[in-house]
Amino acid sequence: MDPNCLFCKIINGDIPASKLYEDDDVMAFWDISPQAPKHFLVIPRKHIAGPGAMGSEDEQLIGKVLRIGAKLARENGIGDGFRVVFNNGAEAGQTVFHIHMHVLGGRTMTWPPG
Repeated sequence: MDPNCLFCKIINGDIPASKLYEDDDVMAFWDISPQAPKHFLVIPRKHIAGPGAMGSEDEQLIGKVLRIGAKLARENGIGDGFRVVFNNGAEAGQTVFHIHMHVLGGRTMTWPPG
């Protein structure tokens, strides 16, 4: 845990979040600035700064993040069409440096994004 990380503070219960899911490894909550009708984040409890900071030991954990995101998409009515996004670094739009997956749905997505 990083005591200065916003998502670590959410995990610890220091900052409230509208939670969708949590277990010993992963937490999911609604995004506070949604970019689609359904927009939530899935994060590991382990602090990893971003995709570029992952080690081989994190592969199973991040696989679980993806699986839980798809499960929650189905449960929230967007299982047939959703986008997942991982940003890496400020130039890519990452503002919280704790790896997190955005799950967006409920509208038609355009390409290219950003």
